[in-house]
Amino acid sequence: MDKAEQKRHEEQEREMLMRAAKSRSKTEDPEQAKLKAKAKEMQRAEMEELRQRDANLTALQAIGPRKKPKLEEGVTASAAPGVSGIGTLSGKTPTPLRPRIKRVNLRDMLFYLEQERDTGKSQMLYKAYLK
Repeated sequence: MDKAEQKRHEEQEREMLMRAAKSRSKTEDPEQAKLKAKAKEMQRAEMEELRQRDANLTALQAIGPRKKPKLEEGVTASAAPGVSGIGTLSGKTPTPLRPRIKRVNLRDMLFYLEQERDTGKSQMLYKAYLK
């Protein structure tokens, strides 16, 4: 109730400031000037808040979805390696671990191909050296 009344009071104050800012009275009252300045400051703050919210939403969209994709529905918690039974105490089954994504560059791949017996002297390896 207190929050609702506070919000209603803030809305009334905001409306009063907006009316004061829009009025074009001929006599410049110092009180009126203060109200106009306060209204302009409030408008600036609102615009900054909207700009910040838009920037945050854009950043979140660039990052991608927050939830990790599920791997397989058929994998049970007991079959997943490295998962302890701690999560079962709360009644929830732990989600299976996601395989780690490993990134490999060309130098790493060339080193691996050199070490293998089958590809150590292959034509593919020599062509890869030229890239």
